[in-house]
Amino acid sequence: MGYRTDYARVHGRGAAGEGSHHWWSQRLTSIALIPLTLLFIFPFGRTLGGGHEAFVATYSNLWHALVAVLFIIAAFAHLQQGLQVVIEDYVSGKAARTAALVANTLLCWALGVAGVLSVASVLFSA
Repeated sequence: MGYRTDYARVHGRGAAGEGSHHWWSQRLTSIALIPLTLLFIFPFGRTLGGGHEAFVATYSNLWHALVAVLFIIAAFAHLQQGLQVVIEDYVSGKAARTAALVANTLLCWALGVAGVLSVASVLFSA
């Protein structure tokens, strides 16, 4: 038995020893998504129905492409963290939980990278 208080023993440590980093990261991505969603939706909405030319014209602008890339990164980081919490809470069995967490991470990374590369290819090809 140690002489540490309960607060000192648990300060900065969750069940996985990560502390509140995951919680803060989830909150920061959600706060970042508020303005990024608004800045992303309006140019994207104007391109709907305009075809490929309208999309290329919109996202060949550096500002719109930068907002789209930041939105994609924040959205998939937030999605990955949110699904991780759900998987950790509701998937029983160590093997199934590990497989679901790995699949979640790989899928979110793959979709995020694909989105960023798509926007980058439109930006640099125009």
